Amino acid sequence: LVKIMWDFAISIESTINDWKKTPWKKIDIEAMDQECKKFGRELRGLDPAMRIWDPFIFMEASLKNLMTSLRAVTELQNPAIRDRHWVELMQTTQVKFSLDDSTTLKYLIDLNLHEYEEEVKNIVEKAVKEMNMEKQLRDIAAAWAGMEFGIDVHERTGIKLLKASEEMIETLEDHQAQLQNMTSSKYVAFFFQEVSTWQQRLSNADQIIGSWFEVQRKWQYLESIFIGSEDIRSQLPEDSKRFDYIDREFRALLAQMISDRNVVRSTNRSGSKLYDHLEILLKMLLLCEKALNDYLETKRLSYPRFYFVSSADLLDILSNGNNPAMVSRHLTKLYDSIGKLNLISGTRQAAGMIAKELEEYVAFIQNCDCSGKVEVWLNRLTDKMRETLRDQLKRSLTQYDLKPRHVWIFEWPAQPALVGTQIMWTAETNDAFAKVQLRYENALKDYNRKQVNQLNNLIMLLLGDLTPAERQKVMTVCTIDVHSRDVVSTIITKKVEVHTAFQWQSQLRHRWDSKIDDCFANICDAQFRYDYEYLGNTPRLVITPLTDRCYITLTQSLHLVMGGAPAGPAGTGKTETTKDLGRALGMMVYVFNCSEQMDYKSIGNIHKGLSQTGAWGCFDEFNRISVEVLSVVAVQVKCMQDAIKGKKVTFSFLGEVIALRPTVGVFITMNPGYAGRAELPE
Repeated sequence: LVKIMWDFAISIESTINDWKKTPWKKIDIEAMDQECKKFGRELRGLDPAMRIWDPFIFMEASLKNLMTSLRAVTELQNPAIRDRHWVELMQTTQVKFSLDDSTTLKYLIDLNLHEYEEEVKNIVEKAVKEMNMEKQLRDIAAAWAGMEFGIDVHERTGIKLLKASEEMIETLEDHQAQLQNMTSSKYVAFFFQEVSTWQQRLSNADQIIGSWFEVQRKWQYLESIFIGSEDIRSQLPEDSKRFDYIDREFRALLAQMISDRNVVRSTNRSGSKLYDHLEILLKMLLLCEKALNDYLETKRLSYPRFYFVSSADLLDILSNGNNPAMVSRHLTKLYDSIGKLNLISGTRQAAGMIAKELEEYVAFIQNCDCSGKVEVWLNRLTDKMRETLRDQLKRSLTQYDLKPRHVWIFEWPAQPALVGTQIMWTAETNDAFAKVQLRYENALKDYNRKQVNQLNNLIMLLLGDLTPAERQKVMTVCTIDVHSRDVVSTIITKKVEVHTAFQWQSQLRHRWDSKIDDCFANICDAQFRYDYEYLGNTPRLVITPLTDRCYITLTQSLHLVMGGAPAGPAGTGKTETTKDLGRALGMMVYVFNCSEQMDYKSIGNIHKGLSQTGAWGCFDEFNRISVEVLSVVAVQVKCMQDAIKGKKVTFSFLGEVIALRPTVGVFITMNPGYAGRAELPE
């Protein structure tokens, strides 16, 4: 037994001594570990009586220590370990040693690593974390070494502007987050200086990129206005001088940035006060922008339909104010149906207006003078449009009885022809009622037969050859005629005999008032003066019983100086019904699609425009506006309605005194229960 014991001890000892001679970099830990475990198993397989002998206890302990030391050596073979970590290890184990290719395993085992297993683990963990950090910093440095601003060419001046790609902004945010995480790591100490430097550089770059593109965007917008438009330069001399200074400074900075487009270098020049410089330019640009907006506001107050075009369009109109042909491009945004003007060549006189659809032409009573300030001659144009349509309607009515209606229709523009037809329908139905009162019982039936004949004549026309414009005109009159015929038929079936019956009073009835010499529309107890907005040659809605009910409700709400709010699922015709009622009254209807982006100022401007033009505003999907804004909107609408009730000519709105046309109407449409729509607050 003793011999077995010592043989075994010697074989273990010699194997371990062989291992100790292995240079430490070539140590195959795996194989050694397997071998140690095999020895351990063999030791345990010996006679139990030997377990109390000294050689057994000694061998068991040395194998255990060797395995622990081998684990520590495995850790120390990690490539993340640098010289500074070896120094730290020496301080921990208090043994001085030098590591080179000749260092053998013996050397490491003599350090008694098995006693410092925990410390070795910590040092190695620190080394691995530091290596990751080192790699991240290398990646960051490599990414920004080649990261440059792109180039964009400015259309008007052809100068090169900077451009930041989305990828660059994402990288910047990503790297800033990485550096932030590093600073909060407990292993940052060794790289603290480098991390701080990069944080500073990227923070500067981020600040300057934000500021630079804000300045560049405003410069691009204002450059064409303050440098490209002589009109604005003469109107705002102080601000033009200020902008000239901004322009010089910005171009100088731009040249400097273009000379070295590397993002980090150009935004971190030593001694450069680039950020402060940009902030000063931004403040000055905001002053120029404010002056410009104030100037545009004066123009909008002179011609309120300008409230319904964007600032860019308005500037285009103002800078081409002396060129009516150029302004004509924007007429569709200002009027319902004027597409362009028929300008007399060589002059600034307009002889008539051309519709945007089917190009119907209506000649003005007298030529419209389109010279002078644009807001002044556009007001003249609005007046001329209304006078012309009123004159056309008045003359068409005097001619109505002289010819069959299907001939008369073609002699007048679509709008007077349609309104004339509606006026004559009201007059003839009232005559029939009067005859019924005089015991002429078949008067309504006779009139109904006449309507059917007139309708048949129109249908014959539609079956023949017509130009697209003529076909549209006849179809529109047909649409309204069918409704008129049905109304009279219903009156006959229900045996209504007096014109005061609700069946007749609840219809929208047009009439020409010869005392006041103007057209009115009556429905129930509400009366509206026709507004003569040029509507061109456009189709009209088929009038169903629901449309009729909507008309009664909406006109009553206007009569009581309130707003209308049709509600219902998408695509059921809420907006179209409102627009159609506006068309029936010759009214301009502006439709606004509401969104969460609308704030009280933009809606306030819309209300300012509506109350001065007297037009109707239809706010589509009104419940998309955020609740905070809705409460302010309610106050704005109430302010307008109170002024109408008080029969005021001017009123104070958002701190300004503005004119009021009492025909103004506000309508809101809502889709209940859709995603992204709020319920209206009480």
